[in-house]
Amino acid sequence: MICRLTVAVSVLFAFPAIAQTAAPAEGPITCASPVAPSDTAKSLMQRYGKEAVVQELPGAEGETYKGLVLFPKANDQRIEVAFAEDKSKRVSGLTLRDSARTSKWNVDGITIGSSLADVQKASGRAFLVAGFEWDYGGFVTDWKGGALGRPMQGGCRVTIRFDRKSAAPKSLLGDGVKVASDNATLVKWAPVVTEIGVIFPGK
Repeated sequence: MICRLTVAVSVLFAFPAIAQTAAPAEGPITCASPVAPSDTAKSLMQRYGKEAVVQELPGAEGETYKGLVLFPKANDQRIEVAFAEDKSKRVSGLTLRDSARTSKWNVDGITIGSSLADVQKASGRAFLVAGFEWDYGGFVTDWKGGALGRPMQGGCRVTIRFDRKSAAPKSLLGDGVKVASDNATLVKWAPVVTEIGVIFPGK
């Protein structure tokens, strides 16, 4: 009886430690979790098992690149992981997209579907957004000293892109256009966050 009780207590105390080492499936994204700068394709595949799959991912200007997708079958958990262009396969960054128009992940409280007002509140001031409907359209280009423009603890940086499933007004279109987040036309059009990137510091 004493032996069984000892085993039960040992398991009970061991369980929290096991739970803490489990790979996260939702929640806040930091510079260390769910992906860390020290991670490689191999370490992520070991940690996430069948929830880590190599895929061709969309890049800039119509190009694609080979990356790793975490939770490929759950759009609201999906994370795309990019690697440095060297033999180490070291992680260079990760991306959330609006494949499900929502996400179980967030960066400083910002997630897929967050509004201009949400992001402006999190950053603490208005920021500039690139004109829409071109390859880099809708990205925040200047945080104007706001909190989201500063490196996160650990040195990684955040990129955010806005869009909406309807045509933007002409004044908001095109390369070279920069629009303040509190611009009346932009606010009325009401784009939401459709992409969040976390870029890790280079070595």
